Amino acid sequence: MGRGRRRAFERSELPVEALRAGGYTDTYFCRARETLLRDGRQPHATMQVFGKADAFLGGVDEALAILEHCAKEWSDLVVHALYDGEAIGPWETVMTIAGPYPAFAELETLVLGVLTRRTRVLTNTRRAVEAAAPKDVLFFPARFDHWEMQPGDGYAAHLAGAAGVSTDAQGSWWGGQGLGTVPHALIAAYGGDTVLATRKFADQMGADTPVIALVDFDNDCVQTSLAVARALGERLAGVRLDTSETLVDASLADWPDAPTGVCPQLVWNVRRALDAAGFADVRIVVSGGFAPERIRSFEAQGVPVDAYGVGSALLQGRFDFTADLVEVDGQPCAKAGRKLRPNPRLERVE
Repeated sequence: MGRGRRRAFERSELPVEALRAGGYTDTYFCRARETLLRDGRQPHATMQVFGKADAFLGGVDEALAILEHCAKEWSDLVVHALYDGEAIGPWETVMTIAGPYPAFAELETLVLGVLTRRTRVLTNTRRAVEAAAPKDVLFFPARFDHWEMQPGDGYAAHLAGAAGVSTDAQGSWWGGQGLGTVPHALIAAYGGDTVLATRKFADQMGADTPVIALVDFDNDCVQTSLAVARALGERLAGVRLDTSETLVDASLADWPDAPTGVCPQLVWNVRRALDAAGFADVRIVVSGGFAPERIRSFEAQGVPVDAYGVGSALLQGRFDFTADLVEVDGQPCAKAGRKLRPNPRLERVE
């Protein structure tokens, strides 16, 4: 991932007044600012922001928007930053903010939170994308987190190279739309008939909506895939395997120590059956507990997967950021163990 163009957030995209009011900020920063202002002190300070892990950086443009729209006077600040999507190492400075400290004191919590959250999503997604390349990774963690996270998380996933997202909100910051498959719930609503549910879905959604059928409702992915393919013909774009990790698919029932869930053998069984029946163009999507390590294992074995749907794994891990004042009124001033760490990769933000 290389350097790109910064995204300019509109003021209306942020709850500016609520952020300025300090309700989302650690209270001690609000009180520190109040103390300085009441004492008539306006020290010129440089704040340094850094992460603690190898990662792909996210949330920079969002953090810059918070500074621009919520600082007392954006014009009083001098900000240098890396770009969203860039690889970073532990302790590498990703941003510096210089100016009258009371002008941005209460924004530290917000900046760090945004960088931490979006870097986590971007890094996890990027690692999944790299593991699957050149196959697609679909960003499907919406059900595992609060709905308010979706726009920014979807943008981070987009920057990381995800081929699609599951909700329109996840695509709202970059012009994308949600995509997905025929869900289990629709199959249940048609009495457990996967073929009927998929046919009705195809009829109602129109030709511009790709039809991807979930085929594990009866725990018989091979036969269900064949039945759906025969019923829909060219209208069927793909099938999705989402077998529970506690179940052995019917096509593997006679295997000794048969593996459970969506395993390589199951994917091979479905692929061979579809190919033998003349449905080589039907793609196979897998989901259910996939993370970069598991994707790499599938790819190393040459498993014929066309796309990976990845969910909660993309929200996991620690990618914390920290900020320190490292200069005050032009002089080094930082807590023990911290000092200004210049980074030539930083660029001035205008």
